[in-house]
Amino acid sequence: MTAAALTVTALHRYPVKGLSPEPLAAAALTAGGYFPGDRLFAVENGPSGFDPAAPVHQPKIKYLMLMRNEALARLATTYDDATGMLTIREGDREAARGDLGTKEGRLTIEAFFRRYLPKELRGPPKVLAAPEGYRFTDSRRGFVSLINLASVAAVEDMVGAAVDPLRFRGNLHVTGLPAFAELDLVGAELATEAGLRLKVTKRIVRCAATNVDPATGQRDLAIPEALQKTLGHADCGVYAEVVAGGVVRMGDALRVG
Repeated sequence: MTAAALTVTALHRYPVKGLSPEPLAAAALTAGGYFPGDRLFAVENGPSGFDPAAPVHQPKIKYLMLMRNEALARLATTYDDATGMLTIREGDREAARGDLGTKEGRLTIEAFFRRYLPKELRGPPKVLAAPEGYRFTDSRRGFVSLINLASVAAVEDMVGAAVDPLRFRGNLHVTGLPAFAELDLVGAELATEAGLRLKVTKRIVRCAATNVDPATGQRDLAIPEALQKTLGHADCGVYAEVVAGGVVRMGDALRVG
C-alpha cells in the first residue's frame, strides 16, 4: 500500500492475563521484546503443565480469561512494578491485595479467586509468573498488538451498538487507516521519527472475549460472529515485532514503510 501515517491515540498494558488494562502515556520498547509490563502473570485454572524452567506457549483456556470467565471484567486491578503488589477492587471496595513476588502474596490472590469463581475453576487457581523472555500472550508471536479504531467503528455498525476499543485488549490504539486496512500491513514496517520500528507479523483472530463488556462484565455482543458474517473472517487488529527499540508515546506518528 502507499505510504501512510498512523497516530497512536492510546497505550495499554495488561499485567495479569484476563484482568483489567492499565493506561500508559508512553512505553519504552526494546528490539525483540514484548510490550513492557504486559501479560507478566496469569492465573492457572487447574494444573496447566506450565513449566517456568522450560516455558512453552499454552492455550489460553488453561488460564482464567475473559473468553470463558466474563466475571473477571467486573474487577478493577492495578499492579505496582516497584513493589510487586497486585490490588483487586470489586465495585467500590478493595477485595484483595498481594505481593506477587512472594508466596504469601500469591496465596492471597489465589484465595480470592477461589471465592470469586468457585463454579468456574477446574482445579486450584495458581498465580504464574512469566520467566525472562516469555509472556502469557494469546499468540506465540504476540509481542505488540495494534488496534485500528476505524475497524472498531466498523464493528459498531455491524453489531448496531457502541463498542469499547478495550474489548480488543490491544497495546496500541491507532488512527489514520481505513477500517480493516491494518490487516493488509502484514509484512510492512511501522516507524517513528525517533527510530522505533515495528514489523507487522500477523492478523489477530478474535474470540468470544470481545463479546464481554469490559466495564460491566456482561456478555452482550457477538463480535466474532458479526465479523465472520460480514467479512468472511474474524480478524481485527494486528501483532507486530519490535525491530528497533525506542519510546512510543500518545500522539506519535507511525509511518508505514
